[in-house]
Amino acid sequence: MLNSQNAHLTTQNTMDTTAQPHSKSHFGLRDKIGYMFGDLGNCFILGLVNTFLMLYYTNVMGIPGQIVGVLFLVSRIVDAFADVTVGRLCDRSELTASGRFSPWIRRMKYPFCLAAILLFLPVAQHLPYAAKTVYIFVSYILFGIFLSAINIPYGSMAAAISSNPDDRVALSTFRSIGSAIGGSTTGFMIPILMYTTVHGKKVVSGMHFFWIAIACGSIAFVAYILTTKLTTERVRVEKKEAVPVKQLVKGLAANRALVILVIVDIFIVINQILAGTNLTYLFNDYFHNDKAMSVALLFNYGTVIALAPFASMLTKRFGKKEASVGALLFSSVMYLLMFFMHVTNPWLYLVLLFIATLGAGLFNLMIWAFITDVIDYHQFTTGLREDGTVYGVNSFARKLGQAGAGAIGGFLLSLIGYQSSTSGIAQTAAVESRIYTMANLVPAICLAVSAVILLVGYPLNKARTKEMGAALKKINS
Repeated sequence: MLNSQNAHLTTQNTMDTTAQPHSKSHFGLRDKIGYMFGDLGNCFILGLVNTFLMLYYTNVMGIPGQIVGVLFLVSRIVDAFADVTVGRLCDRSELTASGRFSPWIRRMKYPFCLAAILLFLPVAQHLPYAAKTVYIFVSYILFGIFLSAINIPYGSMAAAISSNPDDRVALSTFRSIGSAIGGSTTGFMIPILMYTTVHGKKVVSGMHFFWIAIACGSIAFVAYILTTKLTTERVRVEKKEAVPVKQLVKGLAANRALVILVIVDIFIVINQILAGTNLTYLFNDYFHNDKAMSVALLFNYGTVIALAPFASMLTKRFGKKEASVGALLFSSVMYLLMFFMHVTNPWLYLVLLFIATLGAGLFNLMIWAFITDVIDYHQFTTGLREDGTVYGVNSFARKLGQAGAGAIGGFLLSLIGYQSSTSGIAQTAAVESRIYTMANLVPAICLAVSAVILLVGYPLNKARTKEMGAALKKINS
């Protein structure tokens, strides 16, 4: 089957695209570091927004959880379509001296960083309730659109930096390291900085969040500059003619690797968003320990850094698919164990959490290399090189997962009886117990489902990925 696909690829690739490897410099540490800074910048902002924005809306703005859930659902649906649109625009954009994707990052870092800061504008919390609701909908939807305009080009860039599979695993690993640095720093520092004392009691401070947002936005801005300065796009494909939408959609639907990864990504992202958000409620309302919250959020990302040196070794020995399935199942079992143990000591829970996040952390190291393989598989099966569009479709799925996570998180809070308040009222013992259940059972289910789908449906095991890479090397060299 692979040989027949390769024959189709050779004919179609000759008709539609011309690959022009860029010989300005060889792939090396400069590219890895530069690409790392891109997700470091992303996660200084997303670590703030994805983990703490719901807490900010409920405890500072006084917005009920179900309203926040609707906001996240609507916003993510809009973002999902924005991802596909931006991906298509990237593929159709002019191939400049610096590449096709880097110019997007250079331009869009300005509105994106500003939009992140405006989410936490202090004056908004004093508006009438109706005005506050309008404000959070408008500002958050704009934030999501600007995120698409910078994140889709950034993610698509990996396939253009190098065509070598080992180089792409290295880029995925360094991207995950950047994500872990940004996420762990915000996860550790924000719980320390976000509180103020009112009448002798700690409450979440809107003004503190505003200054935190300015700091995160500024760091991200510098990181994006470093990304565009240090990376080089070497795989440069000139588009000879626009691909008809019908043909493009048909090819995407036939890309089994993409379809399965899309489904898996929905569950993985739901888990990631809910895990981060639920941890803030778990340590704020169940354990009542903000110091442990900082450590927990640090563990959630720090395991990625701990596993980074072993990622390439595991990939070469077992393959991305095989290693990831085992890792996801391991994490699922650990979360299920924690659910049944019903731990009451926050420090014991942290030890178990660190072990549980090892498996999910390994998959997070692999995910971006999965996407570059899927981009290659699209060219392999259709002859069309559509990096931005394929990445945009995958990101579409991730946004659907984020939409589901935001909606599920908000509605679950209401379902378990969580009381939104700007004065930090105590939750009942029953609600606290339900928060613990939510924080452990949801990831156990999401990770198990992801592992089974990946095992049964994903076509690119170690051997097939190697064969595909060899075929594409002949075409794109």
